[in-house]
Parts: sequence; structure tokens; C-alpha cells
Amino acid sequence: MKGDPVSFKVRIREWMHNHREEGTSLLQDMVRLPSTQGNEREVQLLIAGKLRGLGMDVEVWEPDGEALEAHPFFYSPRSRFIGSPNVVGIWRGSGGGRSIILNGHMDVVPEGDAGQWHDDPFSGKVADGKLFGRGATDMKGGIASLLLAVQAVRELGIRLKGDIIFQSVIEEESGGAGTLAAILKGYKADAALIPEPTNLRIFPKQQGSMWFRIEVKGRSAHGGTRYEGVSAIDMSMAVIAHIRELEETRNATVSDPLYASNPIPFPINIGVIKGGNWPSSVPDTVTLEGRFGVAPEEKLEQAKEEMIRWMERLKEKDPWFEEHPPAVEWFGARWVPGSVSLEHTFIRTLSEQYREVLLQEPVIEASPWGTDGGLLTLLAETPCIVFGPGVTEAAHYPNEYIKLDHVFEAAEIIALTLIEWCGLEGKGDGDGD
Repeated sequence: MKGDPVSFKVRIREWMHNHREEGTSLLQDMVRLPSTQGNEREVQLLIAGKLRGLGMDVEVWEPDGEALEAHPFFYSPRSRFIGSPNVVGIWRGSGGGRSIILNGHMDVVPEGDAGQWHDDPFSGKVADGKLFGRGATDMKGGIASLLLAVQAVRELGIRLKGDIIFQSVIEEESGGAGTLAAILKGYKADAALIPEPTNLRIFPKQQGSMWFRIEVKGRSAHGGTRYEGVSAIDMSMAVIAHIRELEETRNATVSDPLYASNPIPFPINIGVIKGGNWPSSVPDTVTLEGRFGVAPEEKLEQAKEEMIRWMERLKEKDPWFEEHPPAVEWFGARWVPGSVSLEHTFIRTLSEQYREVLLQEPVIEASPWGTDGGLLTLLAETPCIVFGPGVTEAAHYPNEYIKLDHVFEAAEIIALTLIEWCGLEGKGDGDGD
């Protein structure tokens, strides 16, 4: 099938209009299958069936945790993934075009206190143009947009030159083990798109992050003579203040315009404090746990080194830390940062299709959180852009929702992007980066 961009725009918009009920029903089916960690199988098999129905070559496998554990970018609270398969579908082009990975994670965070929800957390209820349920915005709505985009292009008989690699992965919420497993299988492409909930903004850069633990030492004493001891709680307050100074220092020099609207581009968050075991005792140990934000162009090891060197300077503020230096430990989840040049052809292509569909300029910013995009950009050497429906403010919260109009608008933009990026059979090759 051949046609000009206007013709494709009209045909795809008409297709989306005619398939709105089907697309909404698909998203409801996904949301109604709770896919918290360890419970992804049923919804992943739904996706595999959908991809097979579109004529794609489909691979379904449970990642080998023992093999993944040897990789420096692996993290997961588990090493066995029974009941948690990855799904990859490939639509092979005729050849000579650019390839693309469409990646989305199917795992969702737990629903929390059901009493804080207006309806069942997995209801998939539609009201006032919104679809409600855990995972609706983060990020099953984005996966629905991807599926609709691919289905529209296929059913309209549009034949592409480049390959489309559709990935529905697990474990993003825990550090990216699902995408890592797909990368180690050999999947890579000329570009990648992840439809995380950006509220239809385009994120060419994604912050990375790491979890850290700091043990702060004190000296125990009776509460009645607390002056004979050293409170680890008091010392931990000094440590927290010191960390705040590091946060200010790291963010003071940020000049990237993509962070212009972000008051703290790379936060250092203290999320857990544990200490003390008796009201009448001076506590001798406090443990702090937190998240360390990493800049898109920064390496994780560089960020670790800066944190460790900064903590060594505590002794300059209080001699107690000379003999009792807080120990910094890196543990748990980590997300690799990623950055794609604003001049990259894929950004221009996506931005052009955004203008075609929404008739306005796209907002291009840097992501305030980590995604699997860093793994794709760095490890798979596949430049990844994050763009999708849904709002961050609704993710992980009670009464999570997504605006259905945005699901279909994103699907239109993505469908046109696939055509332009992968190339039409019978037309000349596009430019690449």
C-alpha cells in the first residue's frame, strides 16, 4: 500500500475511531488481570495471543535468573521467574529499512489498601473518559497504544521495510531484569520507544538511580545520663544534612534546558530510617536507606564514587565521624541512566508525527525517573525515547487511571512514526543516525 503522509494520517485516524471500543476492551482485559510481581503469566499469554493474531513471530520465555545474576546490571529481589514470562513478537519487514523496538513492562506495583480505592483496584471501570485500575497508566495504557499502532498499520495493509520488535517485559518496577533478559537474548534495533506515562511529552533522557544504605554509629548509654552516650539518631541527622548538601551541590550546576521545569533534577531521597530499641536508652545504631539520582550522561560508578568521597568529608564537621565513619552500602534496585541526542533522527521523526496528529509542538523534557530505556540505550546500543499516554501523578496511587483519548492519540502518533521510521516498501531509504 502506498500513499502520502496526509493519506496515512486520515486512514489511521479513521481506523482508531472505528476500533475505539475494541481498544478500550483490550485495555480493560489487561487491567483486570492483576500482574503484580510473580503473577504476570496470564496477562502475558494474552499479549502473546494478540501478537500471534497479528501474524507476528512470537517468543515466550521465563528468564533464567541464575544466568542473569552474573550480569553487573542485574537486579531483582528474586532469582527464579516461574510464572513470569517475557513476550517478544517480531514483524519482519521486507528489508532495507530501519528497525525499532517497542518495549513496555507488564508488571505493576501492588494495589495497596483496597479501602482507598473507589472501586475494585482491578476493575477496569470506564467513567468520564477515563479507565481506572492498577496498571492502567503505568503502563498497560502505553502497551495498548503500541498494540493499536501495530494493528492499525497491519490491517491497513501498509508494508514496511524495517523490522518491528514488540517486547512485553517483566520486572521493570524492580530494576529491569525483564528487559535485560531480552537484551541478552540478542534483541536490538536502530531505535526504541517505551510508552511510559509521560502525559504525551517526549523524554530523550532518563535519569538513573541506585539504592543505598548507610549505617550511622553512636554510643549507647542510659537515657537518664544520655550525655554519657552519643545518640546515633542525632548523628544521623548530621548525616542527612550532609547528604542534602551533596544534593544541592550536584544540582547547582545543572544547565540542561530539558530540566528547566524540574526543581531538583537528580534528587537524593532518604526513604527509610531505622534506629533505637528502647525509649530509655541512647541508640547506638541508625540505618538510613535511600535513592540516589544519577544524571543521564553519568555512569553509575562515577555517582557511587562521588557519594563515598562526600561521606568521607563528614569528619570535617564532627570529630566523632573520624573514628566512626558511616559505612555506605549499595544494595537493591538500580536503573541505568540513558541519553539520546536531540539531533537524533528518531526524535525528529517522532516529533513530526506528534505535530501531524495533535497540531501543536511537542514538549521535550528529561524524565524525572528511571526506565528500562537506559538499558536499551547503553547495553543494547539502541537509542531509546520515552513517550506515552498516562500521567505520573496517577501511577502507583489509589484510583490509578488513564485518559482514553490519550491512549488513542498516542497510538496514532506511534503508528505514523512506525511508517516513517521503518520505511514503506517500494520507497527509498530514509536517513539514519
